[in-house]
Amino acid sequence: MAKARKRIGTRKQNSERGKASAKHARKKAADPTTPLDKMQAAYKAAVEEWIAAIKHEEALASVNHTIAEVDKWEAAHFAEDKLRSKVKQAKGKYEDALREKFYGF
Repeated sequence: MAKARKRIGTRKQNSERGKASAKHARKKAADPTTPLDKMQAAYKAAVEEWIAAIKHEEALASVNHTIAEVDKWEAAHFAEDKLRSKVKQAKGKYEDALREKFYGF
């Protein structure tokens, strides 16, 4: 019975394979279009939008209040609350994806 021989390349061939594999891994890691990267970017964008809404609400809370100004302030609060919900949803999706990646559930 003849033993099957495993093909072993030269050092140069093995080195080239290793470099190609490492290059592929770096490219994959640096690819900003992975689903996790997209979720992280969506979460960060939602947080920035929420921060802007908080600052807008804060600015309206810092003026003399007429009925019209109070109405604007209240509307800004509702907008801020809606964006907070958007942030929480984006964060949840991102956290779920991280759990799936690192823990398999």
